[in-house]
Amino acid sequence: MHIKRVPDGGRVLTALLIAGIAVLAVLDCLTGTRLRLALIASVMPLIAARLCSLGRTVVVAVVFAAAQAVTHCVIMPRWDTAGVLVAVLGALLVAGFSVALCAALLEREAAYDRTRMVADAVQRTILRELPLTAGPLRIAGFYISAQEGARVGGDIYEVVESPAGQRILIGDVQGKGMPAIGAGHAVLTSFREAAYHEAALEAVADHMEGALLRHNSALSLTGTDERFVTALLLEVGPPGTTTRVLSCGHIPYYVISGDRVEERLPEHFGLPLGLGPLTGAPRRAVDSAACRTDASSPEWLVLCTDGVTEARDPRGRFYPLRERLSRWARLPPAELARALRADLETFTEGELKDDAAVLIVRDALACDRA
Repeated sequence: MHIKRVPDGGRVLTALLIAGIAVLAVLDCLTGTRLRLALIASVMPLIAARLCSLGRTVVVAVVFAAAQAVTHCVIMPRWDTAGVLVAVLGALLVAGFSVALCAALLEREAAYDRTRMVADAVQRTILRELPLTAGPLRIAGFYISAQEGARVGGDIYEVVESPAGQRILIGDVQGKGMPAIGAGHAVLTSFREAAYHEAALEAVADHMEGALLRHNSALSLTGTDERFVTALLLEVGPPGTTTRVLSCGHIPYYVISGDRVEERLPEHFGLPLGLGPLTGAPRRAVDSAACRTDASSPEWLVLCTDGVTEARDPRGRFYPLRERLSRWARLPPAELARALRADLETFTEGELKDDAAVLIVRDALACDRA
């Protein structure tokens, strides 16, 4: 866990540390040589080094060294010269070490912040931040990586505005860690190109599978396990048309109409991407039961990965996504996304075992009226 420094350089903390040093010095004088509290006081500049700015750490260190010098040289003259000298030199060493430690920690924290900024920029190019907008569609939602400190993981999503309409992808890469991120990136980059140029969803899926197979082939040369990806592709056409869906082994999606929440799985669905050559069966896109997301329709879509539906509470119960959607179906998409995320983290007590992604797809005009 990364411990952050106190805001404003630790002004209040600095005052408390100096007060603590003064109190311990007074107690040292009152108790005489029988009870020495200098060791406790030496903790103060070390606390400042970890939590305060360099300038305030210097102030605490100087106050500590001065208090120890006064205590041993003026108030306690019974000690021999060697004992006083050792005590004062020890206090100076602690003070100097605290300042040096603070400088080193600040330098390391600056390097960490620079590395994190670069990592965040790279991760944002892989997976765009929600909400997304494409044509008339507004897509709210959230993404939670199971890996602490990471913005991306094994789940992927994207929306592309194409001549055929808005094409949406949500997917789940087998496994976790860097290999899963690499496989997800291969599928994402392929989708971004193919979704615009290909006329049919089936051709888009073929391009994505080809990219993943080439990625897996390269991985096999290094001895790394190959990956497959479950994916759900949707094509939202002009107003009045139905939404077309192609499933590559992905979990069902949800259609919300008023207070009614319906779980849907395409009648025809293929194997996950990367496993298609096992059967050679062509993938087929189907109409989504007259589902529409345009402004004239009350229907809208919720897509997710199994990190949501298979999330468990401490008692082993699965997260009741459909029940939660029914409860909050009247909320605007952005508020629904916030409510779902907060509820999911509360349900699992912050212990998600897998990446979790939710996309809430609705027409922008419908969102404005909500």
